[in-house]
Amino acid sequence: MKKILWMLALALLSVSAQAKVRLPHILGDRMILQQNTEARLWGWAKAGKTVKVTTSWNDAVYTAKACKDGKWMVKVTTPAASYQPLSITFDDGDLLTLNDVLAGEVWVCAGQSNMEMPVKGFGNCPVEGYNQEVVEANGYKGIHFVKIPSIMRMTPQEDADCEWKTVSPKTVGDASATGYFFAQVVNKALDIPVGLIMANKGGSRVESWFTKENLEKYTKEPTDTMGIVNFKPEYDYHRALVWGNGTFNPILNYTVKGILYYQGCSNVGDPGNQYSERMKILVDQWRAQFGLGEIPFYFVEIAPYHYDNVDADWGARLREQQYRASTIIPNSGLVCTNDLVYPYETTQIHPAQKKPVGQRLAYLALNKTYGMEQVGCMSPSYKDMKIVNDTVHIHLNNDLGAINRFLGIEGFELAGEDHVFHPAKAEHFWQPGGGYWDETIRITSPEVKKPVAVRYCFKNFQIGNLKNAAGLPLFPFRTDNW
Repeated sequence: MKKILWMLALALLSVSAQAKVRLPHILGDRMILQQNTEARLWGWAKAGKTVKVTTSWNDAVYTAKACKDGKWMVKVTTPAASYQPLSITFDDGDLLTLNDVLAGEVWVCAGQSNMEMPVKGFGNCPVEGYNQEVVEANGYKGIHFVKIPSIMRMTPQEDADCEWKTVSPKTVGDASATGYFFAQVVNKALDIPVGLIMANKGGSRVESWFTKENLEKYTKEPTDTMGIVNFKPEYDYHRALVWGNGTFNPILNYTVKGILYYQGCSNVGDPGNQYSERMKILVDQWRAQFGLGEIPFYFVEIAPYHYDNVDADWGARLREQQYRASTIIPNSGLVCTNDLVYPYETTQIHPAQKKPVGQRLAYLALNKTYGMEQVGCMSPSYKDMKIVNDTVHIHLNNDLGAINRFLGIEGFELAGEDHVFHPAKAEHFWQPGGGYWDETIRITSPEVKKPVAVRYCFKNFQIGNLKNAAGLPLFPFRTDNW
């Protein structure tokens, strides 16, 4: 008799467990909801069950009926950003309540290892200023983050084992350094909470995040298990499809403001315009998957790195593709990092200066997304040139009314018809009565008497020092197509 009663008790417990609503891990205590919108909340319940959702900030009752597979979803009207703790209750017969929820701005931190790199750094790859960030972490209220585990899956996953954390001296070391430094600026400038969803994988390629459909439509890469393994046998982090399925798909129902992206090193050597075209495909894919319209996409240029030959240009050609991507992807912006390596970091694929990277991403968001037009956010870029005898004169876009130096400009090279580039002297030049060419950058080289082309920092590793009025560096460029 006791055995029968015990089995009945277990059965009742099992029914109760099945009846209680289940949420994906990304919906949890301390999460940040995107403010002033209809945020999606979802999960699983017993098929046919009605799930009621109520919130601490309004009297509305949101309901959804679980489908045959148990899935349900509601859209909840969220309040304006504040530091007031909120709660959300889910009821399908049993109650489940989330606490310490905040309304604010939510950004995805995507890409490869330079986005994944935490504030505490990697082995032999420190982040500059780590101790100070730990000491000052309590000065930033309302910055929360969640790290999605980097896992490979052949099919799209709907959940991931993750947990929201509040930034503090104990936790800040685990946050993406680039993402956290972005959040610092947005948090201080707008005085609102900021949530970071960190869905990235070190070493991943742009193709790593493609869906099966896009891989089959736009690439020749295999999408079956053995084909994927054999196509990139050396390093699993180079594999296509599986990282998007395992690491990115679980966040696609979450309501976000925009995407921050730092990736490219693993695509160095891609031919022609392949990388920029695939970048656009990926952004289109993610925007369609999130279903939130043309959300902002701000990304980071790969930093100077030797790639086995500091004077070669494979890395420079990838940066060129990144710049092109910024011109063909709507509502996007690119951060230049040409100045954010030290001369001794030629072989450091993870440069230490992550704070300026995050800050520059934040400048883009503040200006372009949040309307703070006073914030300079655009790096200067090449506009046009004129050859006068042995001298090249160039103009720039986005100098914001000034360049940072008139003399000692480094990073320029000139070439003649022999296509051989030589180091060049560059200086600010102004000639009264010269019309449009009154104010230019004048470039000369004693080795090049008849210049035909100019390059700026167009090498794997070359650091320039020309910046605009906002202190943002000139994008590397070339005027030739050799």
